[in-house]
Amino acid sequence: MTKADLFLELATPDKKGHSRWVKTSEFTGKYAPLKLGNGGSWFRKGWILAKKSKYSIEVDKGQTPGNSIDAVRTNGFYNDSSFNQTIRPDIKKYYKNKPCVMLGIVGNSENTKIEIDHKDGQKNDDRVSNLQTQKLSDFQPLCKAANDAKRQICKRCMETRKRWDARNLEGNPIAYYKGGESLDEYGCEGCYQYDPVEYRKTIIKKAKKGEI
Repeated sequence: MTKADLFLELATPDKKGHSRWVKTSEFTGKYAPLKLGNGGSWFRKGWILAKKSKYSIEVDKGQTPGNSIDAVRTNGFYNDSSFNQTIRPDIKKYYKNKPCVMLGIVGNSENTKIEIDHKDGQKNDDRVSNLQTQKLSDFQPLCKAANDAKRQICKRCMETRKRWDARNLEGNPIAYYKGGESLDEYGCEGCYQYDPVEYRKTIIKKAKKGEI
């Protein structure tokens, strides 16, 4: 087996290419060949090629001395675009212990573990792809359950080109905090999934003005 095959056996990604976080401390015994050197030795540029599939790779840093890699997971399939999904370490560190912006909970289990989400589900902005030009505001902390749900909603949106209507959640009074239904016309910003905090701020402002 190749090192990539060993990792996939350990990580067990689902049919959509998403796996659990695999701690580097698990790279022992049969999986000892996966021990990482500087920057990783069996994956490059955020992806691995194995079993005729390209898996997008995400790494977690910051808890071990020297800012080395603590955990690795597959995060879907690499689409051969130039977009780099890697998040700059200081941004990940900032959000790591923040509560989920959708559910308000702090990660204390597998399903509530906080993950750093790209707000823009299309992932086609070169500025966000560039580690040097990324901003804190490009990302948000979501628990795993919320992030998994958002991922599916974003996928559906890109297939239909229709943005998700926040009124799907009972009690939400407006569909979007900016723009309308068309993804092609308005992009992701303005959708509840893009920024639930900004959505809530908007409805408070509208309520104070008597607009809702």
